[in-house]
Amino acid sequence: MTAEQLASAAAPATTPGRPPATPLDPDHDPYPWLEEVEGAEALDWVRERNAHAHATVGAAAGFAATEAAVREVLDSDARIPEVSRIGEHLYNFWRDAEHERGLWRRTTLAEYRTDAPAWETVLDLDALAAAEGQSWVWHGATLLRPTPEQLAAGEPWRRALVDLSPGGSDADVTREFDLVAKRFVPAAEGGFERDTARADGRTGAKGGLAWADEDTVYVFTDFGAGTTTPSGYPRTVRLWRRGTSLADAVVVYEGADDDMYISARRSRTPGFERDLVSRSIAFYRSETFLVEGVGTPEQRLVKIEVPESAEVGFHREWLLVELRDDWTPDGSTARDGDQERTYAAGSLLAAPADDFLAGRRDLTVLFAPTASTSLVGAAWTRRHLVLNVLDDVKNRLHVLTPPVDAAAGTAWQRADLPVGDDLVTVGARAVDPLDSDDVWLTTTGYLTPSTLALATVGGPDGEADGQDASVAPEVLKAAPAFFDATGMVVDQHFATSDDGIRVPYFVVGREELVRPADPTTPGTAPTLLYGYGGFEIPLLPGYSGTVGRAWLADGGVHVVANIRGGGEYGPAWHQAALRSRRHRAYEDFAAVARDLVARGITSPPHLGAQGGSNGGLLAGNMLTQYPELFGAVVIQVPLLDMKRYSHLLAGASWTAEYGDPDSDDWEFVRTFSPYHLLDAGRDYPPVLLTTSTKDDRVHPGHARKMAALLLATGKDVTSYENVEGGHGGAANNAQAAHMAALAWTFLRERLA
Repeated sequence: MTAEQLASAAAPATTPGRPPATPLDPDHDPYPWLEEVEGAEALDWVRERNAHAHATVGAAAGFAATEAAVREVLDSDARIPEVSRIGEHLYNFWRDAEHERGLWRRTTLAEYRTDAPAWETVLDLDALAAAEGQSWVWHGATLLRPTPEQLAAGEPWRRALVDLSPGGSDADVTREFDLVAKRFVPAAEGGFERDTARADGRTGAKGGLAWADEDTVYVFTDFGAGTTTPSGYPRTVRLWRRGTSLADAVVVYEGADDDMYISARRSRTPGFERDLVSRSIAFYRSETFLVEGVGTPEQRLVKIEVPESAEVGFHREWLLVELRDDWTPDGSTARDGDQERTYAAGSLLAAPADDFLAGRRDLTVLFAPTASTSLVGAAWTRRHLVLNVLDDVKNRLHVLTPPVDAAAGTAWQRADLPVGDDLVTVGARAVDPLDSDDVWLTTTGYLTPSTLALATVGGPDGEADGQDASVAPEVLKAAPAFFDATGMVVDQHFATSDDGIRVPYFVVGREELVRPADPTTPGTAPTLLYGYGGFEIPLLPGYSGTVGRAWLADGGVHVVANIRGGGEYGPAWHQAALRSRRHRAYEDFAAVARDLVARGITSPPHLGAQGGSNGGLLAGNMLTQYPELFGAVVIQVPLLDMKRYSHLLAGASWTAEYGDPDSDDWEFVRTFSPYHLLDAGRDYPPVLLTTSTKDDRVHPGHARKMAALLLATGKDVTSYENVEGGHGGAANNAQAAHMAALAWTFLRERLA
């Protein structure tokens, strides 16, 4: 850029129209044109704002160094390649500086154990993108397990369904891939392809394919008018046979007009094959059906009779039910009498599947929550179930072993799987739940670089043996330390929210900053407070070389708040901030901010707030409702216009979380709609807004319109919109590093 162009870019952008009166009239939106994702006027505005961001934050001292430091972490060959075992191979998807789009590759366990495994490339996404002139982003692959007869004959795993997204949007395509020939199977050769051309000219649709057998798939996608839900997800699922037209696929299930998502799959466990249809009515409400005689005139759907808020799963002869609400099943009785039994929300229950389907309700409680504990995960191996439990947001793993005879009614055995440090997170993932009792164990903490280990639960013979629930894990990979953590500590504290609830949070940084000698002296440490608080998602300790290099190593303090709305204490913690109770999440976050100041760690001019997606809504409410608590706010891929959110892209699927603004719910929804709370006469801290043009989950119009309104009312706002990347914001490591550097540089400039 020339000097004149830089000066122009650094100046506030002009926004068409008169600045609106504030708070904003919900019936008179001044910026509807910014909702036109690819509109010429809107994109001109985006380019102007991006130029301003580059000429200010992007030109600041240290920006280039921060971007390079982050990029080095993202591209590092020393990162742990996350793998999945498929037959004799371990598969991994990998991106680095040389492979921006990425490689789908494989190796053997013996090779993976070495310091420099030899990888075989299965699919080169960069080469594919160049050959097809499409900015493909990897969305994953599903492999078809050979039948026992095929495995016994030595046949390889051959068939895969590969999902690719143009630019990173949720809408994608699915193509069949030959793992032996390492090529896509063209439709002309009978290959399955889901490659919908949408009315707006874009490629792909929300949905997918799922294997039924080697010549049949379930397909759930956009088939045209009336076949998608208000959120843009599939409303029908069909059975598609090889060699037939997609238009001739047989309808297996059709949801209601206002459902959220319909899908199906086949469980191919030998001896326990089941066809399952999932009907998502709304977030937190669903139905599951067993399908008998699928695709035939005699087809019959059998509903699994559990509450709509519950989640169900099958493993061999067992049915698991995880509850979000209290449940008193018809026909259930307490073990000490005839009184009907009620199971508590947050519990995990088990029953022999055949007995349950026959109407018996003799359920075993595998986990019941307490005031401090919640279940955050459960993973089956061949003969065991590994439970991941939080106790005041600290990790515990337990191994449960069902009775050999499900009908015998004998007790499940229980044992612990040692975790180690209280302030690290350990995740357990089955290596092969059909044939093996091995698990991948991933350990990570704020100052503890990640490790990947292989363990056998239940001991070498597969039987539970009391206290020791596994043979000693074999550490396969250990990530390096990407920053010097000498002198740094991690603490957990509890803040008291407005209604007296204790809210946990973690603080990471240099000891002298995190534990000040004199808490009565106002703190000056640049501190970033991060949160999410929605959709039952917990925030757990984890290592981030990016946070360490770009923030902690420069003397910053990083704080993660476990506010209500998340899943840290199970369904009740989430439900405490649903809909009309949303304000509790924001009160919790503000309470943590005040607690940081009270402890002398920081003070409002040096305290920043950050969140993305639902966390972007959180950050937007910190800006508009609690501006006095913060010196800067970073709002990423956010929801902000809560009057319009349910009409934008996938927004209709979130009314269970926030409420329906087109009903009387607007009376409470408007109380946390940042776009409508902005007051031109009020002082606000500087704000950075980021989004992606390709985000087809949370509409980029939210960030665009909020930035325009802040500009029109004379506030300090910087906004940046990446041209691709979907809801993740970036499609490759270069874009991710660039956007991260914008945020870290902005915070450093405003809070230091």
